[in-house]
Amino acid sequence: MRVPWPTVAAAVRSAAAYLIVSLYVAVTAPVGMLVALMVRHPGVLYWFGRQGVRIGLATVGIRYRVAGAEHVRGSRPSVYCVNHTSNLEPPIVYLALRAVHPKLRILYKAELQKLPLLPAAFGIAGFVPIDRRDRGRSRAAIDTAAAALRAGFSFLVFPEGTRSRSGALLPFKKGGFVMATRGGAAVVPLAILGAGQAMRRGSLIIRPVTVSVRIGPPIESRRFGFTRRDELIAVTRSAMEGLLAAGPIR
Repeated sequence: MRVPWPTVAAAVRSAAAYLIVSLYVAVTAPVGMLVALMVRHPGVLYWFGRQGVRIGLATVGIRYRVAGAEHVRGSRPSVYCVNHTSNLEPPIVYLALRAVHPKLRILYKAELQKLPLLPAAFGIAGFVPIDRRDRGRSRAAIDTAAAALRAGFSFLVFPEGTRSRSGALLPFKKGGFVMATRGGAAVVPLAILGAGQAMRRGSLIIRPVTVSVRIGPPIESRRFGFTRRDELIAVTRSAMEGLLAAGPIR
């Protein structure tokens, strides 16, 4: 069976991106961590991270557009909630939220701690691992994140907890909303469109596409409080569905 040329080209570019980014992390992660520890500021790690993401996206031909950037404010502690269909979404949203750097932290799956180098960098940056299979550790992670929100930091979370195969929103986990209410933070809905077409679940090939990131107005968690967090979840979900329905940015 003959493989279409665009697929061959995408496979070659993908392999090149994996190699280049792996070498970049291997070289810059130790340097970045050392400098960050010396100056006692994680900003240098965010800078290295942005360059690595840009290199990777450029190599595979991924571009992105943002609408609603005015809703991203580094001075306001927020929980940024985004849908999840592809492994490409975290790095793209990381760039889209660069106005929050270095106060943007990420609530990430504890399984990623098995990767080399990155977990150490994540720790210096204040990223919080969450293990949903262990209720005690999960609760401790939410407490840590809520304390960081009260201290003025923001978080990026994927409330579905896993990637959607269909593109439709899956049921939301409550953790991100619990930490938002405990931390007195706003919840900012985001929708990312096109990443699922660029990298299909189960495939390592990344195809060149233009991804859209739509950012909605903040939702104040104080309006709901801890006892009405289910309403906060429903309002956030509705906002994200509206952003997805708006379609790609033209």
